[in-house]
Amino acid sequence: MGPGCTDAIIDIPLQGFTYTGTRGNSYTRRGFEMTETPDKQDVHAGHAEAPYQMERIEEEMRSKHHQDVTMLIYLLKSPYQLDREKASDYLGEIGSPDAVPALIEALGDPTISWLAAESLGKIGDPRAVGPLIAVLGSDEKWLRKNAAEALGKLHASSAVGAIIRLLADKKHDVREISARALGLIGDERALPALTGLANDPDLKVKDAARVSITMITQKKTMP
Repeated sequence: MGPGCTDAIIDIPLQGFTYTGTRGNSYTRRGFEMTETPDKQDVHAGHAEAPYQMERIEEEMRSKHHQDVTMLIYLLKSPYQLDREKASDYLGEIGSPDAVPALIEALGDPTISWLAAESLGKIGDPRAVGPLIAVLGSDEKWLRKNAAEALGKLHASSAVGAIIRLLADKKHDVREISARALGLIGDERALPALTGLANDPDLKVKDAARVSITMITQKKTMP
């Protein structure tokens, strides 16, 4: 069974579409049967006249004409993981503050938490700072990385201590993104820890630390 799915019948009305439930590895909604395999997710149209919901939303998002985030927020609760992933991604692209509470809640969904963190960084709403700091200790690498990056974009000085701890992360890309995030925040408290990365075995980490040190010291000398 896919992440976030249960054996219970689910019935969610949504603008003419109804998720009618999940049985085993099969997701059914009106007009469509969605079957999940370990390698891919296939969508089989049951009725040609009924458009696939996320394909339609994807087209609207690309056209940049659709700015109503209500449907996308609703789809963050979809029993179908692909819907949740695309909804989280598009909410970040649109950048509406109306999506922030739902995306903060989505940080608790392990199947899309990393996407929710990324989208919160794109939106740039300070309400996300506390919840993003809270997930920096996650066991999931992509969530730690995206949360640190988002906090950098938010210039969240309250996150400096937590991000500094990630400079010792076992994953080199987490260390790199964390170093870059500290440069964006520009807080002098990060300088000793960033200087300590001069001996990091990964060249990208060392380069990120060097750039961030320059950013912070330049900020110090600005009038």
